[in-house]
Amino acid sequence: MKNLTSDNGIHAFRLDTPEESLTDLRGRISATRWPTKELVTDRSQGVQLETVRELARYWVDDHDWRAFEAKLNALPQYMTEIDGVDVHFVHVRSKHEDALPLIMTHGWPGSVAELLGVVGPLTDPTAHGGRAEDAFHLVLPSLPGYGFSGEPTELGWENGRIARAWAELMSRLGYPRYVAQGGDVGAAVTDALGRQAPDGLLGIHVSLLAGAIGIKDMLPNESKEEQVAHDALETFTTDGFGYFLEQSTRPQTIGYSLLDSPVGLAAWMLDHDTDSYYKMASAFVDDDPVGGLTRDTVVDNITLYWLTGTGASSARWYWEFGRFLAAATASGQPPPPVRVPVGFTTFPGEIWASPRSWVETVYPDPAYFNEADRGGHFAAWEEPDVFAAEMRAAFAPMRAA
Repeated sequence: MKNLTSDNGIHAFRLDTPEESLTDLRGRISATRWPTKELVTDRSQGVQLETVRELARYWVDDHDWRAFEAKLNALPQYMTEIDGVDVHFVHVRSKHEDALPLIMTHGWPGSVAELLGVVGPLTDPTAHGGRAEDAFHLVLPSLPGYGFSGEPTELGWENGRIARAWAELMSRLGYPRYVAQGGDVGAAVTDALGRQAPDGLLGIHVSLLAGAIGIKDMLPNESKEEQVAHDALETFTTDGFGYFLEQSTRPQTIGYSLLDSPVGLAAWMLDHDTDSYYKMASAFVDDDPVGGLTRDTVVDNITLYWLTGTGASSARWYWEFGRFLAAATASGQPPPPVRVPVGFTTFPGEIWASPRSWVETVYPDPAYFNEADRGGHFAAWEEPDVFAAEMRAAFAPMRAA
């Protein structure tokens, strides 16, 4: 990895992975000590052995990290230090000068890799079924402690601090007006940005009610779709909550395994939510990928975590978030209101697909709401065209602001 110094605090970045790092990775995968097969026919005991064995085989025999490296290096990438942390970001300006600047934040276990499929549709809409007036200038930062960004060396890098860093980044890039989007961790950061409402922020879009875990007893539970969402949230917090609980309480403990075993890292990253797991598993077991969730893109993302050694540092955000939620609950005080227009898209495969009544509980009078016909937790990754169409629709009213 190589930084090219400039004079304005922003440095060009290029990925250049040493070959010995890839050789070491393949050796570690080949030396994996495998558990016996699970005793059930579903994922209720965890990530299934058949899935991980095929992923590992593909990783060693067929995966081409250099192809991903070339794809990433074909995009303009930069580094800049904000609040003591080096922040990596992809910055693609549209050929349409009147494009609207958009900062998009990835989540866990994702990275900028999960967003690459929407770069073309968002920055060059005329080549992807859109209009010139739909164009965005795109900024894709890596969260602190994730990917190529630096690791925080002190406590306090929760949503609010990351949001302030993003506002500084957009200012440093010379954007006096912009919008923001996020899912998963990115939804929590984007929510915080909307509540801070820094100068120039025109509006936000999120696809997950990130704070629903902390207020689930306050969310409506009368209609059929509300009951379905409640059941999904309850299932997640009782049966699908393992990674969240471990990372929000003991990120250092799980970090030892995530930095020592690439197969352990892969299994941990696959074990996120039921919908995403089965879609990713189908790419390996059945060779039947769903949208952008292909063997290559899934392994690209896992390899990025492995090569950057960010298994533990990325997990620490959950520790910060857990304490943020606990403090907010203990205070008994409502959060400050979001002071910019909010767009929300409910994707049907989301962990808890929020009905409009839930969205309005958190964001009264949203500027945009839609229920997409397909897509899940990693919507930009899985269904880039659907996701891009949602960004165009959600932010259209804000362009003239």
